[in-house]
Amino acid sequence: MPRAFLVVMDSVGVGGAPDAADYFNGRWPDTGANTLAHIAFACAGGRAETGRSGPLDLPNLDALGLGAAVELASGVAAPGLGRAPHGIWGAATESSRGKDTPSGHWELAGLPVTWDWHVFPQNAPVFPSDVVEDVCAAAGTTGILGNCRASGTEIISRLGAEHLRTGWPICYTSADSVFQVAAHEEAFGLDRLLDLCRAIAPRLHEMKVGRVIARPFTGSAPRGFERTGNRRDFGMPPPGPTLLSRVQQAGGAVHAIGKIGDIFSMQGATDSRTGPDSQLLEHLAAAVDDAQDHSLTFANFVEFDSHYGHRRDVAGYAAALERFDAGLGAILPRLRPHDMMLLTADHGNDPTWPGTDHTRERVPVLIAGCGGGSLGQIGFSDVAREIGRHLGLDGAV
Repeated sequence: MPRAFLVVMDSVGVGGAPDAADYFNGRWPDTGANTLAHIAFACAGGRAETGRSGPLDLPNLDALGLGAAVELASGVAAPGLGRAPHGIWGAATESSRGKDTPSGHWELAGLPVTWDWHVFPQNAPVFPSDVVEDVCAAAGTTGILGNCRASGTEIISRLGAEHLRTGWPICYTSADSVFQVAAHEEAFGLDRLLDLCRAIAPRLHEMKVGRVIARPFTGSAPRGFERTGNRRDFGMPPPGPTLLSRVQQAGGAVHAIGKIGDIFSMQGATDSRTGPDSQLLEHLAAAVDDAQDHSLTFANFVEFDSHYGHRRDVAGYAAALERFDAGLGAILPRLRPHDMMLLTADHGNDPTWPGTDHTRERVPVLIAGCGGGSLGQIGFSDVAREIGRHLGLDGAV
């Protein structure tokens, strides 16, 4: 009986987006951005030697068609990615007007975003005064810190000590449609931080802000501050049916792994497992072993994006890809007959590109368990249709 596994390698783009010139990192357009190819060129040129060495080595993904997908999407032959594909492979183009996490995932699940997300301005203060008042009321404070665009690691380093002194939450944003709140997990309290974000999320969602993100951290000024693994995203609920809800309506279970539960506000998800990417690989392996017939397992591996793409860490990104590929190599042989595993991405985040934002790119589509061949160029929503057909869902997804 069929089962499906949809695996999003967060930000692993393959270049070639036809509208890349309309998207920017600061003043630089995304024209020519190519996350995977530029990492491969850096590795081949000896410019990604920290923590790893040599050409980019992704034998399992490449055997499914990763190198072929890069060339299809962008016309670029990525060094080290040239195996003859034995999976089904293609490249997908996003129609939603954004290069953000919710837009990418919702469209992959069959629900394109038809509006523009609200993005806060670049110059501080970035938040309207009434939003600040709502945050203060929910937090029980007389003010907030930050009120600017910032890197999460930089802002807690800069304002962590003042946060401990005042008790005020650190509120900041990025080029994405997000409202982020950082607070000390012990001094401010993790539950208090989550309650604060939960309370203000509906107000931000009304403004079409995609996510309110709780960013707990620990540490002290003498020792330094460090974010913890207890991040929580309070995403705007999908405004219509998705692949997840269609699977549930047909009687199948939907197992969310990683950020999926947050991205879809648990709408259509039966259960959720979280953790660092190394643990998420274990969760994916367990789902391959144990998931029910007619089920969908939907996984997001975020650290490519959050740990390496935004920080423009080419060697770290390459090493993470190689670790993931090795883990995937242990999982693929455990697929059962009639299983489909579809690997893709939600946007790009080229670590060689100027700025710190996502990059507008096409994404790979690699399918294991269903034979071989080329899908060609498809849309993000076609991913949902491929999985829907495999699971025998009635009608289009």
